[in-house]
Amino acid sequence: MTDGKALRRAFGEFASGVTVVTTGGPVPRGMTANSFTAVSLNPPLLLICVKHEATMHRSLESASHFGVSVLSDRQEAVARHFADHSRPSGLSQFASVPWTPGRAADGAPLIDGALARFECALVERYEGGDHTVFLGEVLSLERGTESGGTESDGALVFFQGRFRRLADETEAA
Repeated sequence: MTDGKALRRAFGEFASGVTVVTTGGPVPRGMTANSFTAVSLNPPLLLICVKHEATMHRSLESASHFGVSVLSDRQEAVARHFADHSRPSGLSQFASVPWTPGRAADGAPLIDGALARFECALVERYEGGDHTVFLGEVLSLERGTESGGTESDGALVFFQGRFRRLADETEAA
C-alpha cells in the first residue's frame, strides 16, 4: 500500500492550473479546484474531480449545471478565498469576489477576470476512489478579455503544494 502523504507529495510534482468550480440555484457554492481536465472537442466536454466529503460534492450531486473559472496569476486571493472552509455559505461567499451569473438554467457564478470561463451541463458522474469525476458538456465559454482579464495575464499554477505563476520566456531569460 502506498503512503498517502508520499503519494500526495508525488502528485504535487505535477503542475496544474487553478480553477473555481461553482454551482448556482437558490444556494450558490464555489470551490477552488486544480483537478480540471479538457476531455473532448466534439462534443465539447470537460471534467472536474471532487472529494466525497466536500460541500461542493453535495452541491454538484443535485445540480444540472456548473461553472468553471480558470484563474489568472492575479487571482491567488480568489483561489485562497474559495479554499477557505470558514468562508460564508450561499451567495454571501461571493460578496468579496467580482462575478457574473452564467446564462445557463441555474446561473452559476463565473469569476470576473478569469483567463477562461465555462458553463457546463452535468452529463455524467463516475466514482473514483474517494472522489467523484463530474463530466460536463460545455454550453458556453469566454476567454481572457471577454471575462474581464487582460492580454498580459498569466495562469495561476499549483505546484509542490504552493500557488505559483508561470514565467514568460522573456522573464525567465
